[in-house]
Amino acid sequence: QVQLVESGGGLVQAGGSLRLSCAASERTFSSYTMGWFRQAPGKEREFVAGIRWGSSSTYYTDSVKGRFTISRDNAKNTLYLQMNSLKSEDTAVYYCAARQFGAVTTRKNDYNYWGQGTQVTVSS
Repeated sequence: QVQLVESGGGLVQAGGSLRLSCAASERTFSSYTMGWFRQAPGKEREFVAGIRWGSSSTYYTDSVKGRFTISRDNAKNTLYLQMNSLKSEDTAVYYCAARQFGAVTTRKNDYNYWGQGTQVTVSS
């Protein structure tokens, strides 16, 4: 059972930056493909970025390409999301998610483990 704990959310002005972290309890963290999802009020949870186990290949939804960077530190069992040039439409609860040995997918049902979420609010 993997436990995921997000941190780093908060209130930021448009154009600002935040870095989210996701600490995993699992010692075999390196064998998990990780993803960041977000959910705005009244909307479906959507894929933001993913990083594959092994190769650490990264994938992004179009709306965040060039602004967000996903990375991982397997020695620290931690996933990151660096968010720059934030926009009001990035406001949402951000969740990290994990699936073992799988490819990065944009489908939330493909991920077996989820954190509790961290709120990101971007003021315009």
